[in-house]
Amino acid sequence: MITENQYFENNVKSLGYHTSEGKSTVGVINPGEYEFGTSNKEIMHVIEGELIALLPNTTEWQSIKAGQSFEVEKNSSFKVKANAQTAYLCQYR
Repeated sequence: MITENQYFENNVKSLGYHTSEGKSTVGVINPGEYEFGTSNKEIMHVIEGELIALLPNTTEWQSIKAGQSFEVEKNSSFKVKANAQTAYLCQYR
C-alpha cells in the first residue's frame, strides 16, 4: 500500500511504502526551513538537490548534498533548510 503525506502547508510531500526492512518515504521538500520530530530512527538520503541540516546535539548547520545521507535517532528532532526543491528518501528503522 502506498500512502500520501503532506506537511508544512504542502511544502513537504512524500509517498510512503513498506519493504522487508521497514517503512520508507520518498518525497520533495520546497524551499524553506522545517523542523521534524522522530519516533523511529531515521536515515535521510538526499537524492537530488541539497539539504542544510541542524542535527540533534549539534550547533552548526551542515550541508547534505545529492548522494549523501544523515541519521537521526528516535525520539529526537532535527531541522532542515532547502534553498531549492530537494528530493529525498527517508528510511524509518
